[in-house]
Order: sequence, then structure tokens, then C-alpha cells
Amino acid sequence: MQLHYPEIALHVPTLLLPRSDIPLKTWSVIACDQYTSQPEYWEKVRRLVGADPSTLHLVFPEAYLGSVGRERASASINQRMQEYLNSGVLVEQRPGFMLVEREVGRAAPRKGLVIALDLEQYDYRDGAQKLIRTTEGTDQSRLPPRIQVREQAPLETPHVVVLIDDPQQTVIEPLGAKNLKQAYDFELMLGGGRLRGWHIGDGALLNEIAGHLARLACGEPPLIYALGDGNHSFATARAVWERLKAAAADERQIMNHPARYALAELVNVHDEGLEFAPIHRIAFGVDTADVWAAMETHYRGSGFSRRAFANRDRWEAACRDAVVGSEHRIPYISGTERGLLRIAEPNLRFEVASLQAFLDCYLDAHPRAQLDYIHGEDVLAQLAAEPDSIGFLLPAMDKRDLFKTIALDGAAPRKTFSLGEAAEKRYYLECRRLVP
Repeated sequence: MQLHYPEIALHVPTLLLPRSDIPLKTWSVIACDQYTSQPEYWEKVRRLVGADPSTLHLVFPEAYLGSVGRERASASINQRMQEYLNSGVLVEQRPGFMLVEREVGRAAPRKGLVIALDLEQYDYRDGAQKLIRTTEGTDQSRLPPRIQVREQAPLETPHVVVLIDDPQQTVIEPLGAKNLKQAYDFELMLGGGRLRGWHIGDGALLNEIAGHLARLACGEPPLIYALGDGNHSFATARAVWERLKAAAADERQIMNHPARYALAELVNVHDEGLEFAPIHRIAFGVDTADVWAAMETHYRGSGFSRRAFANRDRWEAACRDAVVGSEHRIPYISGTERGLLRIAEPNLRFEVASLQAFLDCYLDAHPRAQLDYIHGEDVLAQLAAEPDSIGFLLPAMDKRDLFKTIALDGAAPRKTFSLGEAAEKRYYLECRRLVP
């Protein structure tokens, strides 16, 4: 059976699943980069897990980054990984993929395919044009704690979601009609919905999937995969792989190392159960008059204008007006003022890119100013009512434009879009060995 398809950066992993007597509801926890400002969520998780084996012990929730010693936490994680391998908590499956289906209360469940991708075909640095591309800028300051865990880790468990552009639904969707053996079916904890999985180990079917993926390659140089969630975790895997290669005595032998690959869940961007949600911006500690003046300078020649509204109904009506041509409109809230920014001739494709380009420059020049990323208009309005604050409302990105944007503009600014709400993020379940 073929396990590696280098021309499309695809690898068939040997997955590890929990032993049949281990409750999956406490084994499976949400991605570690969720609920970062809500440690109480993670305390609930700890109480639910109790003494059960759990992926909670295999990851480092970012809510604890500032309160828990990084080295001690990393050592504990790696020790628990080895313990799960040695004690039979994890059971090796036949090489294959995992078809997954996630119900989160939407009209249709979200479908995915757990596979492994070749890190040789990925580079998170600006301008890289590999088969696997990042969708947002990589903040390298976020990598060290992740690298510290993965460098010594004997296994991995993914929360990475990688998108494919398959409008004809040729790769994942037809698999639901196949006669596959179900591997699990259970309710996720704390409102995560229901998760089902079917193992795919038939060589002919694996070849068929690879063939359909190959036909999705577009552009020159070609693109197949776009990081959706877990950009920084995937970048961490690449950084660790680069270190292993650099330290290897045998350059040819190291290319067979399991750390060359990283687990991820493939999702079709055209999947009915997948929705993109906007991520708004708020600037704290700013002088509003200074911000408006800086915008006039930054957007000079782009047809920039700003209009404030005394009446909320008129503001909302103006925000709903039809957009003319390619202009960008960005509603804002500052104290009791509500207004609308217009950029008649933007240089970038999306509103978030136009706004973030300005904010990055402004923050560099104003160290006292701070920026945060907000889900939900109500939360943004509440925060923007505080003195010296401006909240910027951004539209949801049309998911159908994602691949075109990556091909034309490269990676988008950080926090451009979210794959659904927090509770819809990927839960850890499958694992894979990272050592030979």
C-alpha cells in the first residue's frame, strides 16, 4: 500500500486511538488556543476529566501561558505522552485516514478527513509559495512555547484544520457513501456537539482520494492546501522539522523521520457545515483625533473619508448601503460616536487587510496603544464605549474568495477570519507517533 504521495504533499499516517474502555468524552478536549481569556472554562475541563486519560494532559492551554512554568509544563506533557504509549492507553490503527463528521447545531454537519501533510511542502515565511500555504501572518513570538513541547514530544495530536478548494465536492463528500467501519461516535464536552469517525485503510480508496486531491492543484506555482485553523501549530511543526534536519548526521536517512509530517484535518471550504465568522478589532489607549489624522496620511491617494453619525439608525442604514465598485467600508464605534470609514480605491482585496495595514503602522509608532481581536458586535460596542478606544467592525470574509486571495495577495493579516465560533473548533482525539 502506498503511504506517501510526495507530488501532492500527502502522507498516510498510522493513527493512534484511545483504548476501547477509555471514555472519549473526557479524552477529547478543545484546541488549546481557545478560551484564552477564560481560564474558568479550562477549570471546568479539568473537573470533568478528573483522573481519566485525556488529551488535556497532552497539550498546553494558552489560558495558562502566563501563570504556569513553561519548562515544567512541557516536561509534564512529554512524560504523560510516553506514559500513554507505554501503558497501552493508545492503540495503533492500520495506516489510513479518518473520515470525520462534526455536528455543531448548524443545518448540516461539517465533514473532514484526518490525514498527514509533508512539511517539506510548507513554509510560513512571507512570500513562500508551496503546495501548503498559510492564510495569515505568523507571529514568531508565539512559537517558542509550542516548540518546547514538540521538540521532545513522542507523539502529536492535532487541532490543525487545512482547507481545500473543491467546489465539485470530489474528495471528502463522496466518502460518506462508502462502506466504512465506524471508529467512534460520541458527544463532545461543554457544548462541542457530536463527533463521528470512520477509518479508511483500503489502499485503492486511498489512491482514489490522492488522485482527486491532485486534480485540485491550481496556479503556478501550484496550491492545494490552505491553513484554516492552527497556523501557529503547523508553523511549530515545520520549525522543529527544520531543527531535526539541521542536526542530522545522515541527510538522506532523516527524510524518513516521522516528524517530517504533521497531522491535520482537511475540510472543503465549500462544505455546507463550514462558516466563516468575522473577527473585529479594537484599539485601546489612543487619541481619536490623532488616529483620524494618521489615517488621512496613511490612505492618501486612496479616496479616504470618514463620516460620523449622530443618529444610530442612520449609521446602521449607511452601513447597509450597497458598496460601490471595490471600495472598502469599515464601521467604527468610539465612545458615543458611531461612524463609517470609506476607502474608495483600496490597494488590498479585503477590508481587514486595509485596516490592519494602518493599525500595524500606527501601533509601531504609538507604544502605549494596544490592539485586541473581538468576536461579536455587542462585546465590541461595550469595550469601545470606554475612553480612548475605537472599535472597528469588519465583515465576514466570503469563504469562496479564500484561495483566490492567497494566490493573489499571499497570507492575510492575523485574525482575518474564524472557522465558526469557539465551540466549533477542533477537539483533540487522534494521535500519531513523532519518533521512529
